[in-house]
Amino acid sequence: MIELIIEQRRRNLGGFEVGRVLPFAKRRMVGPFIFFDHIGPLDLAPGVDRGVDVRPHPHIGLSTVTYLFSGEIMHRDSLGYEQAIRPQEVNWMTAGRGVTHSERFEHARVHGDRLHGVQAWVALPTEHEEVAPSFSHHAGLDLPQWSDAGVHGQLIAGGAYGLTAGAETHSPLFYAHLDIEPGATAEIPGGHKERALYVATGAVELDGARYGAGVMLVLGAAASRVRAVERSAVMMLGGEPVGERFIHWNFVSSSKDRLAQAASDWKAGRMKLPDADDEEFIPLPDEPSPPAPPMS
Repeated sequence: MIELIIEQRRRNLGGFEVGRVLPFAKRRMVGPFIFFDHIGPLDLAPGVDRGVDVRPHPHIGLSTVTYLFSGEIMHRDSLGYEQAIRPQEVNWMTAGRGVTHSERFEHARVHGDRLHGVQAWVALPTEHEEVAPSFSHHAGLDLPQWSDAGVHGQLIAGGAYGLTAGAETHSPLFYAHLDIEPGATAEIPGGHKERALYVATGAVELDGARYGAGVMLVLGAAASRVRAVERSAVMMLGGEPVGERFIHWNFVSSSKDRLAQAASDWKAGRMKLPDADDEEFIPLPDEPSPPAPPMS
């Protein structure tokens, strides 16, 4: 049932560290999910330096999905949106042919904060890679919730557990957050070629083995269930593959030439910055790495 075990690797983003899960050398993607970062838990004191913020930066060819367990992040983008995200809400930004955005910790700067969550990227199918960029914020009924036998769930995107979330997706996928009480057992959604679960907190048991926080289990297609050994926050994700992809810096594409064009556009200042946050930005790395191997 378990095809691969991926442990998070710590990555420094400049002002703070994250746990990088995807892409991984032996498994670049799970369905359309091409990037998965576990943020925190990170305690930010009042007056935290602005150097911790994620300054304006660009994307193409993907959708970013931000989901928090605790804390608050302020999003601003080149489409004119300014939207704080809080726990059990979703910011879904489709970059398409190109968008820029920033993520700042303004609430923490005033009040202090405990930041904990996940940011994922979903690769767009080839026919949608160059769609017009868009942004949507989702909360409440857009993110269906349920409770059953010690499992408390929230659907973040796509369709699973007989429910459908509000964000517009461009390919079949599912993404859910389950809070599982000790000893309770949860279904892992089926019906997709590629699936995985990520243990954000706590510990779970699957196929007779225990797995703690910071581990992603990539699964086969057979029906399956997972049991919580202790209270656990588990992310369920998967979907249909979208084909081979290359990734370079913040850009995703099925074409190496398109990645090079995006890098050139950013370096030359041809990508618009957010109107409300246009005084600084993250520069293109001086010596960018070549595009990564194809992802499938």
